Amino acid sequence: MAESATELSESRVLPADSPPPQPNSTGVPVHNLTPEELVAKAIAPVKKQFLRPPPTRANQNDTVKYTNERSSQQHSSTLVKEKKSKRQLKRERQQEKKSASHLCPEVAKSGDVSSCPYKDKCRFSHDLDSFKAQKPDDLEGECPFLSSEGPCPYGLACRFSGTHRDVVDVAGSTNTLRKSSEVNGLNKDVQKLLWKNKMKFPKADAKLKSLGLLGPAKSKMKVMEDKEQEGVVDSNNSHATNGNGCMKGTGDSVDESECSPCVPEENNIVNDRPLKKAKSENVENCCSVEGDNAGVSVLEEDTRNNTADTQPAAKIDDILPETDGSLKTHSREKKLIDFREKLYLAPLTTVGNLPFRRVCKVLGADVTCGEMAMCTNLLQGQASEWALLRRHSSEDLFGVQICGAYPDTLARTVELIDQQCTVDFIDINMGCPIDIVVNKGAGSCLLTKPMRMKGIIEATSGTVDKPITIKVRTGYFEGKNRIDSLIADIGTWGASAVTVHGRTRQQRYSKLADWDYIYQCARKASDDLQVLGNGDIYSYLDWNKHKSDCPELASCMIARGALIKPWIFTEIKELRHWDITSGERLNIMKDFARFGLEHWGSDKKGVETTRHFLLEWLSYTCRYIPVGLLDVIPQRLNWRPPAYYGRDDLETLMASDSAADWIRISEMLLGKVPDGFTFAPKHKSNAYDRAENG
Repeated sequence: MAESATELSESRVLPADSPPPQPNSTGVPVHNLTPEELVAKAIAPVKKQFLRPPPTRANQNDTVKYTNERSSQQHSSTLVKEKKSKRQLKRERQQEKKSASHLCPEVAKSGDVSSCPYKDKCRFSHDLDSFKAQKPDDLEGECPFLSSEGPCPYGLACRFSGTHRDVVDVAGSTNTLRKSSEVNGLNKDVQKLLWKNKMKFPKADAKLKSLGLLGPAKSKMKVMEDKEQEGVVDSNNSHATNGNGCMKGTGDSVDESECSPCVPEENNIVNDRPLKKAKSENVENCCSVEGDNAGVSVLEEDTRNNTADTQPAAKIDDILPETDGSLKTHSREKKLIDFREKLYLAPLTTVGNLPFRRVCKVLGADVTCGEMAMCTNLLQGQASEWALLRRHSSEDLFGVQICGAYPDTLARTVELIDQQCTVDFIDINMGCPIDIVVNKGAGSCLLTKPMRMKGIIEATSGTVDKPITIKVRTGYFEGKNRIDSLIADIGTWGASAVTVHGRTRQQRYSKLADWDYIYQCARKASDDLQVLGNGDIYSYLDWNKHKSDCPELASCMIARGALIKPWIFTEIKELRHWDITSGERLNIMKDFARFGLEHWGSDKKGVETTRHFLLEWLSYTCRYIPVGLLDVIPQRLNWRPPAYYGRDDLETLMASDSAADWIRISEMLLGKVPDGFTFAPKHKSNAYDRAENG
């Protein structure tokens, strides 16, 4: 966080021998077209004095070559590398942790080699001299943890260690800032129960039982019980299934109250690893899917003596607690959230992380929601998925979004979240268009299965007292909208609010949102169901128009508009088009970098993680065209910018759609990139000529 934003915006930020940044370009000559003709062609009407000739292909290649000259040789060699096995990759990671660049965290905090409780068995390096010799130079600026009472939790490994104060480390004072400002971390004991599939979900199971939705194994269990009663099952048969689909010996005594229902394998969206195979014919515990961070076998119990017990297996009816109907919370007694007139930042995959949400809160967002998390990964205790649920103290109205395919999976997930997290509402994604999600029966696929939608909403809303909201698209196939036929029922099923994205799954982002259809849905909804609209909101005029055209609309959710210009929340509240300067934009990015270092860490890994997510965000912000450069305002989301100069070098650099220039912006805030660094955006936000993969 080298120079100040003002200095950068007022001076030349490019070296004299460097090629100019390559701005966004439509490749269409626009000099002779009127602003009205440009708007009709969905081309941004940039004032002629700022237009420049479209960059040639050779210039673009030169820019990429200039920026990546340190990594070109290494990058080319990676193309011919053989694919490595998971075991080999794991071995390499372990060896890398032993290298001098990965100093033991305990040693880094204290600077004392003897402080590590694992001594020689520690998987990290304890060589302080080697670590200091190869550690990169400190970054300019102050450590983000200086404002905390205790010392920096990263100690010598911090990239700002030169600014550390001499603070006495009191027990429990490390990482004070994070503990006080972030919540919803995954408890280690809970994670171990999830790894072993021993977590109990009494509320979810009771609700599922009352709805007759105990899962696909229920009918098989009933057939097996009937056969057992009739004496059809051979006593020598070593395998049978209980009501949870788990394997057990028919002659064994199995206390099913110790087993929670297994997550169906077909629900595994992100991690397609199969269930672990049993080491023995007779096993006592349920099989479980291995999480990324598990590293332990779930079949830890010794099953050699199980055959000695010959008591009959317990039925599933015995493990579900009978709840007193008078103690149940009536739907009208649930806590409700009033979304009316509130500025709602949509849950955004990859870019909607905690530091970005903090930026939006500073700029005026009222409601924030975490990134979409897959239910099966949460139930498996995957730490990377639970990280998506983290909440900052500044997020005063916060929800999490989950995605799953079956009522039992979602009901158990909302019960788990209700127990372990502090959230104000839980949103269920029924509109995600990604193929890997849809092919597993989740996301937009649920739009073709209204009875399953009903089961999911009834099961989740009946399991927890927190408001359940859902997010949908207008339909699955283009030209076949169907949410209007379901909107009247969604409220009776138990949902508190529904967000309607004005496109079908088939459209992705290839067409403008159909707000007339969103209005139609809002008018058909019952009075106790809040309907929010979503799609193409990019200015305060868009917001006001939708609210005035349809008073029945509770609010509007803002997604890509916030990615491209997060100050849209300020514009809506102040009813103005903010002609923001390049220096002010850089200050916002500077805030993101500081928030990222606080969240992901100020050591080498934390800095590069912050850089990665900053670059992902920059792949969207390059689409913004400053207000002062346009003949027609406000800018529309579907406008493609021609090649243009900014009002200063920094503004020109920010307009570039080249990853090489995004990297240069990141170097202003987080120092030079490591040798061999490469970046490709996860979302092709700058590919205007193709439908975006939502």
